[in-house]
Amino acid sequence: MKRISLLITVLLLVQLSSAQRLRELGVVPGILTPGKYNAITDVKGVTVGHKTLVSGDTMRTGVTVILPHEGNVFQQKVPAAVFVGNGFGKALGFTQVTELGNLETPIALTNTLSAFTVANGLVQYALSQPGNENVRSVNPVVGETNDGYLNNIRGQYVRPGHVFEAIGSARGGAVAEGNVGAGTGTRCLGFKGGIGTSSRVLPASKGGYTVGVLVQTNFGGILTINGAPVGKEMNNYYMAHDVPYVVDGSCMIIIATDAPLSPRNLQRLARRSFLAFAKVGAFSSNGSGDYSIAFSTHEGLRVAYAPDSTVRAVPSLHNDHMSPLFLAVVEATEEAILNSLLAAEDMTGYKGHETKALPVDKLISILDKYNARGND
Repeated sequence: MKRISLLITVLLLVQLSSAQRLRELGVVPGILTPGKYNAITDVKGVTVGHKTLVSGDTMRTGVTVILPHEGNVFQQKVPAAVFVGNGFGKALGFTQVTELGNLETPIALTNTLSAFTVANGLVQYALSQPGNENVRSVNPVVGETNDGYLNNIRGQYVRPGHVFEAIGSARGGAVAEGNVGAGTGTRCLGFKGGIGTSSRVLPASKGGYTVGVLVQTNFGGILTINGAPVGKEMNNYYMAHDVPYVVDGSCMIIIATDAPLSPRNLQRLARRSFLAFAKVGAFSSNGSGDYSIAFSTHEGLRVAYAPDSTVRAVPSLHNDHMSPLFLAVVEATEEAILNSLLAAEDMTGYKGHETKALPVDKLISILDKYNARGND
């Protein structure tokens, strides 16, 4: 029996060491249920596309796009809001989103020095859409993190055409995570970071709404998973005395929901995502540009570029019914960040710099030591 038990344990460890997502390790953060794909694409109509750029020993970057619906976003804008956790970033288009409360292009993520090129790509894409022939002003929304350790960021490899390719590849369903798109060259909490996603579906009694989150992780801190001090146990954390550690970097958090939320309540939703940021051990260091963008896909809230009337009558969820959504965004953001770590793989890049992925075998031992598998 002991041999059988040992064999089962070994097989389990082999299986788990190739796990790509948090739940495959038996870690279930929170109490709410994910959607079918446990991804931002569980929000109906939302699609995600990546363009990954890896070449030689210098290029480790890319573009990730999030489309709120499959139509012409400029002609049918969606309500949106921004929350700035720490403004050390090159975010583009955020002031108009804050002023007008809507989004009129896909959201694009990339590296710091390519944000401006990607914005140009979004403008070109919007102008090329049928129906936009007379458009003279476009507000492209771009977020970024600095991947300059693994990527020769001064090479500015991302071109406008890559934005078109990322948009052309955008799909619903399962979302590629880890070393893809804008997450190709990023680092997170002492390990390889990347793209991660998760979702939560509220019970019917709470509206049945879905909240989906996608993150681009590139920040530092003291990694914590379900309460277990993983970073400390692995001696890989900020201010560890004998470990070189870069704490700056940035994080982009994209939130989608089908709940009928006003821009004001979307900003409240975006603000709550930073509670999850703290739960995983981050604290928004001086050089970390940390932003949340939230939007609603509810069709009754679409903002027409050429409206038929001067007054809009739109549905809007009461403040008193926001709390379940707040819980959903905290849970989904936490899991998305951790999924970005688990999906990432070791990477060697610019000048031979290397960043290791979170070692799953060691992680399992730490989680079990702190009884951190299962619900937190």
